[in-house]
Amino acid sequence: MKLKQGSFLWCLYLDQLYCLLSVRNVKALLEYFRLLDVHRNNTLNDVLFYHFLHHVTNLNRRQIITVFNMLDWNALGEIGFDQFYILVCILLAHQNHLEEQFIFRHSRPVFELLDLGGELKIGEENFHTYKFLFNIKRKELRELYHDFDITGDQRLTYKEFKLFTVFNMDKYQDRRKAEKEKSLLKKKTLREANESKKKSFWNK
Repeated sequence: MKLKQGSFLWCLYLDQLYCLLSVRNVKALLEYFRLLDVHRNNTLNDVLFYHFLHHVTNLNRRQIITVFNMLDWNALGEIGFDQFYILVCILLAHQNHLEEQFIFRHSRPVFELLDLGGELKIGEENFHTYKFLFNIKRKELRELYHDFDITGDQRLTYKEFKLFTVFNMDKYQDRRKAEKEKSLLKKKTLREANESKKKSFWNK
């Protein structure tokens, strides 16, 4: 999933630590939501929602309907600003490769979104359905249920899911640290190579 270039969402900044929008950005998003709400009901129905996501992302029709059904947890056929705000944060987190950070920081809301049946447990099929939103790979999904399904019923409770987010966050931070060290090493190597070239030039 990608955000389309030039859409309004590119103007918003998602805090990389807490994966939230600033107060100024929330106000701007609220005004945008009101512009989309042509019926002045403080909600977006499935048609308005479809055109919004089709305009700002490359999601197909089936995926957009799937996302709408996830957010419309009361089955009213519409979503309010709270759900719209969560969706925008998810989209920005995905665009900025902060999926692990977002799931860790907002584990409870994410769990409730994925718990479609309200059973306080998440089955593997739930993750599979929404993997395009959170960038969850099939291999990671198998490992998730193998390592964190403590009860062995192929469904995760919130505590099991929370353990997964903590572990996943540790892996994310280790990966970012390794990438940073690799980048610093590359810069150091280039600097030393340039200095060596300068010395060779002046020694001629």
